[in-house]
Amino acid sequence: MASDRPDLEQRLTELEVRLTFIDDTVHALGTADAEQALRIAALERIVRDLRTELASVRIGAGSDARDEPPPPHY
Repeated sequence: MASDRPDLEQRLTELEVRLTFIDDTVHALGTADAEQALRIAALERIVRDLRTELASVRIGAGSDARDEPPPPHY
């Protein structure tokens, strides 16, 4: 039974190393997810602002591009 102890300790050490790696990976993924969420929120704001600006330009131009006939090559 004493000969099983080193093997058990080695397996426990390997599991601890794996757990540490998994913890680091989970932390890195959480950080990446938070960064992506911030970038997505910023992009959503930009798109919203661009839509507002485009609507203002369309109103200022006095016509809706969807009302114009298609180009002659269609």
